[in-house]
Amino acid sequence: MKNSKSNVVDIASAGRAKLNDEVDGLFKLPLAKFTDARNDLAKRLKQSGRANDANLVKTLTKPSVSAWTVNQLYWNYRDEFETLLAAGRRVREAQVSGAASRLAEMRTALDARRAALVDLSELAASLLRDAGSNPSPETIRRITTTLEAVSALADGPTLGRLTQDVDPPGFESLASFMAGTGTIKATAKPARVTAAKSTPSTSDQKAAAAREAQRVEEMRQAKIAAAKITLQAVKKSLVDARTHAQNLESTQKKANAEAKQAEKQLREAEERYKNAKTAADAAAERAENVSEEVAEATKAVEAAKRAVEKATKELESLFAS
Repeated sequence: MKNSKSNVVDIASAGRAKLNDEVDGLFKLPLAKFTDARNDLAKRLKQSGRANDANLVKTLTKPSVSAWTVNQLYWNYRDEFETLLAAGRRVREAQVSGAASRLAEMRTALDARRAALVDLSELAASLLRDAGSNPSPETIRRITTTLEAVSALADGPTLGRLTQDVDPPGFESLASFMAGTGTIKATAKPARVTAAKSTPSTSDQKAAAAREAQRVEEMRQAKIAAAKITLQAVKKSLVDARTHAQNLESTQKKANAEAKQAEKQLREAEERYKNAKTAADAAAERAENVSEEVAEATKAVEAAKRAVEKATKELESLFAS
């Protein structure tokens, strides 16, 4: 199991609530903005004379996509996150409980944790899509694994500031629980036995074998339950991906139809433009011809006018003589 402390950034020792709030703010940002915002904060701290805090901020590592998503679940879906953590606490309490009913309590707690993991994995897929990322099955698996880990660890990483995935504890933690489910508590004072009776009887051996078989079966069931969590989340992610792909395909078909219609309208417009240009060219040619005819007619009118004036003068001269 990875050291959970290496997967988080905890600056509580800085003792400054404002700085903690600012660092929390970095982990709430869209992933693409993290590095620039971190560098800007470190620069401002250094300029204000807080070199130690600036150096501390510089150590903040940009989260992986899956770790970032778990952080956003913590910051934005706190009720659902707390439901998961509460189920994890019940699992741990059942592990250390001495009650005869702890096996039933353990199964109930595991069921509650599995349901919480499924709910959060669905929210994670939605967060990733809203952020423009693809909620691939592998990414959802890593997110679910980290969520399972933080719910299983009593002293886990600083929530909301994960930078890497966190591995859940191995099934060794369940072994101590499973191994004792069929045993009987020893009395305060052990009974005295003779050397002749120190060798286990056949019935004792059978009982031990039965308990071991029960332990193995319960371990197997616990592993199956954990595997079902991941499988259910991945299946949900696959369904979401298929639905998204179908929606995109439908949108593409609609866009293709609209593009064809636009092309048709463009061709029609081009044809209308061509016809209009032909008509305009013909009209311009006719206008030019008419203009020439008008010029010729104007010349004829001027010539006729001069002829009239000349004839008038000649007539006047005849009357005068």
